[in-house]
Amino acid sequence: MFTLKPITADGIPAALERAERYRLLNDPVAAESICLDVLEIDPENQRALVALLLARSDQFSSPHGAGVAQAREVLPRLSGAYDRAYYAGLIAERRGRALLDAHGPGQAQMAWHAIREAMELYESAERIRPPGNDDALLRWNTCVRLLKAHPNLEPRGEEEYQPVMGD
Repeated sequence: MFTLKPITADGIPAALERAERYRLLNDPVAAESICLDVLEIDPENQRALVALLLARSDQFSSPHGAGVAQAREVLPRLSGAYDRAYYAGLIAERRGRALLDAHGPGQAQMAWHAIREAMELYESAERIRPPGNDDALLRWNTCVRLLKAHPNLEPRGEEEYQPVMGD
């Protein structure tokens, strides 16, 4: 019915600035749309890929927002091993926070596992980080503080087998 209108290559820098602005204004859907427009013109644009991943992860708490799988599908397109590890950690951390905010049955245990996954990914990124880049350490510390602030978060224990119908 409607056809998307392509942007110009010359408009990419301004479009990416606008995507960042929409993320800051808590409008990740608009930011995601802009990133998709940029990637139609420049499919390998690393700045657009990172912004797309972030915009999608901004939506984890929204019932109609992008899911974890949609955010993770961007990871293989990132050009560096450090970026793939770091942003995989960020996805896991944001998933953990969304689970923590959901307050449903079993959410605390799932949140703990997601945050621990994030910490492991940040440690992987730390080992291969560029000189002077402490981003993975800062995120790891944030996760530690989050776990300390929520002592109710704990790993899921080994669940004992309970037959449903008297096996």
